[in-house]
Amino acid sequence: MRTYFPVLNTLGVVVMIFGLLMSFPLAVSLFLHDAATVAYDEAILITFGTGLALWTATRGSRRDLRPRDGFLLVAVTWAVMPVFGSLPLIFYMPELSFTDAYFEAASGLSTTGATVLTGLDKLPVSINLWRTFLHWVGGMGVIVLMVAILPLLGIGGRQVFKAEAPGPMKESSLTPRIAETAKGLWTVYTLITVACGISLWMAGMEPWESLIHAFSIVGLGGFSSKDASLGHFNSVPIEIVTIVFALLAACNYGTHYLALARGSFRPYAQDPEIRWFFAVQIIAILFLTAYLTYFGAHEHIWATLRYVAFHVVSISTALGLATYDYTLWPMFAQLLILFLGSFAPCSGSTGGGIKMIRAIILYQQVFREVVRSLHPAAVRPVRVGNALVPDQVLHAVLGFSFMYMVSIVTLTLVLSATGLEIITAFSAVVACINNTGPGLGAVGPASNYQGLTDVQTWVLSFTMILGRLEIFTLLVVLTPTFWRR
Repeated sequence: MRTYFPVLNTLGVVVMIFGLLMSFPLAVSLFLHDAATVAYDEAILITFGTGLALWTATRGSRRDLRPRDGFLLVAVTWAVMPVFGSLPLIFYMPELSFTDAYFEAASGLSTTGATVLTGLDKLPVSINLWRTFLHWVGGMGVIVLMVAILPLLGIGGRQVFKAEAPGPMKESSLTPRIAETAKGLWTVYTLITVACGISLWMAGMEPWESLIHAFSIVGLGGFSSKDASLGHFNSVPIEIVTIVFALLAACNYGTHYLALARGSFRPYAQDPEIRWFFAVQIIAILFLTAYLTYFGAHEHIWATLRYVAFHVVSISTALGLATYDYTLWPMFAQLLILFLGSFAPCSGSTGGGIKMIRAIILYQQVFREVVRSLHPAAVRPVRVGNALVPDQVLHAVLGFSFMYMVSIVTLTLVLSATGLEIITAFSAVVACINNTGPGLGAVGPASNYQGLTDVQTWVLSFTMILGRLEIFTLLVVLTPTFWRR
């Protein structure tokens, strides 16, 4: 057991810092004199106290983390953090079961945006702020935030960063030191959040609503302070701002950082993933607009373009906010936008799915095999832009894609076995593993996940964390081989 003390010691630090993060909604609650102040007092005391006790009990076993430790720390952190993240919800809403509270917090931290709550319009500002603040913290990864601090405590962070970073980062060392890399990414993340909040305010939102939705949009989470989501505002300017910042958040933050550091747009032009990303968005919007116009889904083409553009971007980037019940569209359109969320976001973004870079590599590999079947002697390497893709990367992408499909099929069958209708089961799994939020059927944008049983809710909580950690980080820890010394 002492072998894992260094991991538990680091976990104690993370839990303590997570407890301190609750001071933000507590300060808002005190400032606005809302009814949730006591909930945060108790939550902070329990969270910080638990982290302090864990750190104190294991502080004699600190050492630099090994790769195995990094995987374990990330998996345990993402399993444990929703427990503490749920505390303000449980203390403010004692009628909320632990299962539902854990699901809500896991959905927040994994930036999924699937909710079991109703009456959001009547909740205190600080509670809605805490829900979307979980998006913001989880968006880049709570542990990536920690690696800027852990080196000061004598704990190495690079292994943790590799296990936690959202997507296959194309430049693993944007700066010489991992702490500097984390700080740089969080600086860009914060700047985009501030710009988003100000833009929403200027577009017509109230200040607190702007902050709440800025956390949700930049984290690509999808929680809202309104039961009707962004449809409550019925505002084209707000929808345009949301589209712009969702697209920015779905791009590689490494590319954003390089562009900012160099004061040039050249990194965007040199990133082949971004070109594919925007091409997919434009083609999908134009195609679905024409398709739904043909079937007369809306009164006129401009209304169709408005709803299509918003929901293609929102669902494909894994944001998950909605302005319209798109389950009223033909089933083909519903499935298409749900499918886009499986691959559209760029690597190194706060989005989910297999990421665009892996989709590009898979497309190149399939095309190479087609050429080889026609010309067996042809030599056609797999490239992304001007870069040659090594075989080990290609094999890793193929393995990940296989496990991604296996996970969807297996978890859909598990939900179906519990009695859930197949369209709802399939779309819920896809929405949760892609960290999108709304699915189809009983979990569509006009409803939520409240009607699920406890077993179904726990399955989807696991699915959200599995998708957020890109499957292998969690599955590695669950294999017997990992625990053999």
